[in-house]
Amino acid sequence: IDPNIGEPAVFWLSGFHIPESFLSALVQASCRRRGWALDKSTLYTKATKFADRSEVKEKLLDGTYVEGLYLEGARWDVEAGALARQLPKQLIQQMPFIEIIPVEANRLKLRDELPVPVYITQLRRNAMGVGLVFEANLHTKEHPSIYILQGVALMLNDDS
Repeated sequence: IDPNIGEPAVFWLSGFHIPESFLSALVQASCRRRGWALDKSTLYTKATKFADRSEVKEKLLDGTYVEGLYLEGARWDVEAGALARQLPKQLIQQMPFIEIIPVEANRLKLRDELPVPVYITQLRRNAMGVGLVFEANLHTKEHPSIYILQGVALMLNDDS
C-alpha cells in the first residue's frame, strides 16, 4: 500500500489469511473515530450494484467495500436488490461488491433482511472444523424461511 494513497476502496476479502481480524479492525477503527463502545458495536452489510472497481468513486468513511463473495442456495437480483430463487443449474453466483459498515448495535433495525452466514469454502468448514467468518445481511422480499430451508450462504471461495 502506497502511504500517500492510503488503503484501497475495495478489499478482496478472500485474500486475507484471517478475514475475521480485518472485520474486527473495521469495527475498532469506527468505534475509535466515533467514540462508540466496542462491545456494543457490530457490522451491517449491504449489497451494492457495483461489480467493477472502476465503478467505486470514493472510499467509505466508516467501513469498506469487499469483493469476491459467492452466493449459494439462491441468486442475487441486482435490479431488485434482493435475494431471488435460484435459476436451474446455477449452483453459485458471484455477488456484486458488498458494503460492510460498522454500526452501534442498538441503532441497527433490520427489516426484510436475512442474516446469511459467510463461510470460507463451500464445505462450510476447513480441515480444523472452522469456517464461519461472519453473518451478512441480505435484503429479501420473500419470507426468510424460504432461504433458510434452501441453506443460503455466502462463500469466500468457490470450489472451481
